[in-house]
Amino acid sequence: MNASAPSTDFGFIHCFVPAARPGAPAVLLLHGTGGNEDDLIPLAQAIAPGSALLSPRGKVLEMGMPRYFRRLAEGVFDIEDLTARTDELAAFVRQAQAGYGVGKLVAIGFSNGANIAWSLLFRHPDLLAGALLMRPVLPFDPPALPDLAGIPVLVLSGSDDPMVSPAQRDRLARVLTTAGADVTAEMIRAGHGLTPQDVARATAWMARLQG
Repeated sequence: MNASAPSTDFGFIHCFVPAARPGAPAVLLLHGTGGNEDDLIPLAQAIAPGSALLSPRGKVLEMGMPRYFRRLAEGVFDIEDLTARTDELAAFVRQAQAGYGVGKLVAIGFSNGANIAWSLLFRHPDLLAGALLMRPVLPFDPPALPDLAGIPVLVLSGSDDPMVSPAQRDRLARVLTTAGADVTAEMIRAGHGLTPQDVARATAWMARLQG
């Protein structure tokens, strides 16, 4: 299953991989800082074999490294930019769904990509069928929560992650649960980088979504 050549359709540089297995949920891939549209495709093909993959590149550059939204410092988000970029990404996803003929997607996000994924859940709760959030952080209390009743979310955190404080990590799981999401939060013996444990936990979780 090979990715298409990068496209600029629908306003984002992105790759699309058509589904190879009927009934497999389509997946939205959201890379970490410094990544691009190719980064998470091998991981997604291991976690969600046969799924259609939609992988956009973040438009914001931080010292030349792509991201999905600006930050003012480590762990300090530019909230206005986060809001605008979330809405822009949501518009892209809706156009790509129609253009590629896919239904609701499950987001797989790492680090900065995980953070834009939970922002999509909060601002556009009808957009995603679920979310796998790897090394996310929530450094503020959202002003309002949507109804996320029944939406499955897996949060994978690193026990030795120097970029995510325990308070920020725990806040996200708590807020998602309060909003009604079906949250599974797991701690991996790792830092900020991903490990085979992450892949194993994520694969098992995705298999349950596929029934």
